[in-house]
Amino acid sequence: MPIPFIDLQAQRQRLGQPLEDAILKVVRSGAYIMGPEIAAFEAAMAEFGQAPHVLSCASGTDALILPLMAFGIGPGDAVFCPSFTFAATAEVMPLVGASPVFVDIDAATYNLDPASLEAAIEAVKAKGELTPKAVIAVDLFGQPADYPAIRKVCDAHGLKLIADSAQGFGCTLGGKHPIHWADVATTSFFPAKPLGCYGDGGAVLSKDARFHDLLVSLRVHGQAVKSDLEGRTFEHDPRYLNVRIGTNSRMDTLQAAILLEKLKIFADEIEARNRVAARYAEGLGDLVKVPAVIDSGVSVWAQYTIETEDRDGLAAHLREQAIPSAVYYPIPIHRQGVYSGYPTAPDGLPVTEAKAGKVISLPMHPYLTEDHQDQVIAAIRAFVKKNG
Repeated sequence: MPIPFIDLQAQRQRLGQPLEDAILKVVRSGAYIMGPEIAAFEAAMAEFGQAPHVLSCASGTDALILPLMAFGIGPGDAVFCPSFTFAATAEVMPLVGASPVFVDIDAATYNLDPASLEAAIEAVKAKGELTPKAVIAVDLFGQPADYPAIRKVCDAHGLKLIADSAQGFGCTLGGKHPIHWADVATTSFFPAKPLGCYGDGGAVLSKDARFHDLLVSLRVHGQAVKSDLEGRTFEHDPRYLNVRIGTNSRMDTLQAAILLEKLKIFADEIEARNRVAARYAEGLGDLVKVPAVIDSGVSVWAQYTIETEDRDGLAAHLREQAIPSAVYYPIPIHRQGVYSGYPTAPDGLPVTEAKAGKVISLPMHPYLTEDHQDQVIAAIRAFVKKNG
């Protein structure tokens, strides 16, 4: 049997009839958009993620755009983010008219380096062409960024902090979720994510009731929300009183129903992912650089990423043995043509550029069997011992 990189079918079989019943219930209800499962899922997400408010939306990308819109970030503003991430993290700034400023990463965790962030902010201020407004820290590969240090930098410069937990929802630092430090945390429910649906979807976790209201409005074409109607009368559907420019970013009810079932087993799956990660570290740690998790951090292991000097050779060796692998990310965002004109930290991004040529991700999911994992470990060990 081939080794799956991510095994969604094993999870589906575990969820069994309750998942199929939840899907069929929505199909029979006819409430395909903003049905009752949406509110139920948002409440369950809020409890799991330690957040007062959760807004579901159409994608993880929209989950980043909506807070930028709510903060009023636009032309002339700078938002700082790592370059070692998926393009969605950076593309949301130009989409609202703002500029990304790319920051280097920590060599051990691959997450945003607070020292590089500080230098980038100071450089932007000194140049005077952009106004620093926010930082997007990424929980890359499933582990939390250094939020206490990043929060300190943000507070010193009066910047909003957005936690991009597209790969990391469920990760914790000292038992606390990223929203403890961030003004906003976002996530993606793309099927391959640790908590994924059967299509696309995202969510925004926040702490301020008025800010959440703004997100509710922006999600549905700038519709009037309760706070907009105070002191006025509007007897019709609030969708037809549009008080701000918004968008259409509603999650399908079907996805909420699926995610409600998946959330029930998510904590157990996080534990299973950590057991898989521990076996990889034990089996490979003496030969290759295995991931390092921040002190007191718990990763949800969206990916298990190692480093090797002959990444392409190892990938070819694994393919020959029908073992899948992936490279996240072969070209840093700031090196891609469409983003190459945006600012970077003043000393460049040397760690980002070095890691891009070495990283390779291995099969990782809660249902990876020990036999399959042993095959992966044996193949890597054989390659490294043969090739040095």
